[in-house]
Amino acid sequence: MAQAGDADGTVAMPRLGDLLRHPEDLDKITGLKAEYTRKKAAVDSQLREGLRDQLETVQRSINILKEGQRQVSKSKDELQGIDKLCAESQTSVDDFAQIDKLARVQRNFEATLMMKKGLENFSADIAEVESLLREDDEDIENQPNLLKVHMQISRLRDFRDEAMDQIRRARDTSNEETLADYFQGLDSVIEWFDEHLGTACMNLIPLVQSDNRSMVVRLAVVVMNEEKNDDTVRALQEAQKDHEDLASRFKSMNIGPKSIRGYKEKFMQAIELYAQSQFENTKEDFLGDPDNLEKGFRWFFNDLFTVQQGMQSLMPKKWKIYKTYTDIYHRMMHDFLIGLIDDPELPPDNLLAIIHWSEKYYKKMGKLGWKQSALRPNILDDREPELIRQWQNIIISAVEEWMERISETDRKGFLERIPDSLDTNAEGYFRTKTLPDMWRMLHEQIVASGASARTDVTEGIIDAMFRVLKNRQAAWQTLIDEECSKYNGPADEHAEGLQLMQDWLVAVANDQIACIDDNDETGQVGYLTRFKRDFEPLVNSNYMASRAMPELDALRDGYVDLSTHCLNRFVELVFAVDFRTTIPDFFTQKWYGEFAIKRITSTFEDYMSDYSPVLHSSLTEILVEELSDELLVRYLSSVRNKGVKFRRHVDPYTDKFKDDVLTVFAFFQKYPDSFEGTIKQKWRLVDWLVRLLEAEKGPALVGVYENFKTEYWDLQLSWVETTLRTRDDFERSMVSTVKAKAAELSVERGMETLMSRIR
Repeated sequence: MAQAGDADGTVAMPRLGDLLRHPEDLDKITGLKAEYTRKKAAVDSQLREGLRDQLETVQRSINILKEGQRQVSKSKDELQGIDKLCAESQTSVDDFAQIDKLARVQRNFEATLMMKKGLENFSADIAEVESLLREDDEDIENQPNLLKVHMQISRLRDFRDEAMDQIRRARDTSNEETLADYFQGLDSVIEWFDEHLGTACMNLIPLVQSDNRSMVVRLAVVVMNEEKNDDTVRALQEAQKDHEDLASRFKSMNIGPKSIRGYKEKFMQAIELYAQSQFENTKEDFLGDPDNLEKGFRWFFNDLFTVQQGMQSLMPKKWKIYKTYTDIYHRMMHDFLIGLIDDPELPPDNLLAIIHWSEKYYKKMGKLGWKQSALRPNILDDREPELIRQWQNIIISAVEEWMERISETDRKGFLERIPDSLDTNAEGYFRTKTLPDMWRMLHEQIVASGASARTDVTEGIIDAMFRVLKNRQAAWQTLIDEECSKYNGPADEHAEGLQLMQDWLVAVANDQIACIDDNDETGQVGYLTRFKRDFEPLVNSNYMASRAMPELDALRDGYVDLSTHCLNRFVELVFAVDFRTTIPDFFTQKWYGEFAIKRITSTFEDYMSDYSPVLHSSLTEILVEELSDELLVRYLSSVRNKGVKFRRHVDPYTDKFKDDVLTVFAFFQKYPDSFEGTIKQKWRLVDWLVRLLEAEKGPALVGVYENFKTEYWDLQLSWVETTLRTRDDFERSMVSTVKAKAAELSVERGMETLMSRIR
């Protein structure tokens, strides 16, 4: 199951399927269990705290609602009492109707005079306000006329609203349009004033920082008065809605502001807009360089410090301006960071910087007097564990994508036999161009993983690197086998690209040695040892011993095996192409009159002359031994060639065998270490072949087989039978007696010998 993190602070719980993808991930279960237990405790604590806060909030709300109901009920009773007194007065006072009518006439006359005077002076008042605004344009930082302009504009607004309200009540559409045109000039003045006020709001922090206290106070006075007017309008609208008939009788409820102007809301928006521009600049710098995050947010804490120290005393206390600023800034910080981490294109270095920023942020906010619990929501929605895994997956994906691109480049170069894909190192050895790039990439990603300062994260990344390195070994072997198998077809089908194919095999073999080429005398180390040195300081010692060292040993063995495999395929190509027509002649009548072995060793000499300078020195002996083994296997397997028949008393085959072996020895003696160490001993198998051919029927032949089988436990009976059938005196009883002996023989198995390849 999974529980996603969201803005209310819930803890992100990753799906187990995402965590336990591989068998080795089972080792993480204990750690995951501990982590889930810790998260559950954190969630329980958070839920208890949240429930307590909610209960307190609900109780306060209930108390407020009760008090509000009491006040509404009280006001309603008072209004009903007033209405009752008015009704009673009409009957208790003589001539009340006449007096009331005269009073209304008097009020209407006074209102008409006031309206007439206001209309006559409206244009002059507008001109005066415009003059004051022009003066403020010349000193926009101080705006000395701000309060005067606001007072006059407020008066003009109220006058316009009253006039328009009266004309609407009169339902005189034609005069309403005329009056609206007459008041049109006020809109441009209001817009002008709003621009001045908006400029001041957008520069509120700089004004405080420059100690322009007068401007800040006057700005606060304007916004505070507008807030009061808006509150009054809202109250009147509610009263008129609930008590329309009663409210229409009171003059105080029908004059003054008629619409909500929203200056307090605009003031709050200005705070956010000012911060938003700062956030955009910080984002640009941060995406350019992750190290700029802390430096880029200096303005954030400087602003809050300015509000804390310099603005609180200049603003109405009920605004709680410091908390207001903090709430806005914190919410914007949260939205800014969440927007970044939800961006799939965010580079891993930037994501890691954000993860580390969380702790620094709360520490800095603590210095400003804010506890982490008071700042909601959590700056990263409590998604740090999820983000760490996300960052780890980004690194792992980068490693896999890099390796895939490198492998694709190698594959293309190998399949198309692109010469430019190969290079030579300082010693002149063939190498692929991509190998240094691959290890450089791994080094860079290890350095990046170390920046997390978490061993578990780094260990997960190193595990992924082990996987891609082993996969690369397997991919190379598969690709090489597929390409080499194509040369088993017709002789001329792939002959043109043979040399480049062999160059690639040598280069890949050299690459594997370069990975493990450690030299204690010179201090030179291979790529694998450098790889180990890179990550060893970043991981746990237990991981190093139980996980990393076995993986490193397996990789080292794999490099040796792949290098040998490349040389083995190199030798197979030599035999498949160069000796395609030579091997089938062995042991036939044509064999006696030609020098096939000499031609083969001469070809060996040519290959060794061409490739020894470009083959790693440690691989020369391996190549020589591979040539010897393959030749010996092909030589002994030639008993299956068509037309082979050894005429024991006619053909000089024993002399020919001896001549072939001496010719082979003459070549391989040039490599004394290999020759004396293994080659000479292995070629003794030819002597066993001669013994099988020379032994007399009966017990002597069975004895030869028994000794042969005892020394070479993996001697194949099928090859022995084929060899016996090449004798000119072959009888079925020879095979029967040998099979009988094979059935009763019990030999000790040991390491495989060359006879396992000869069937």
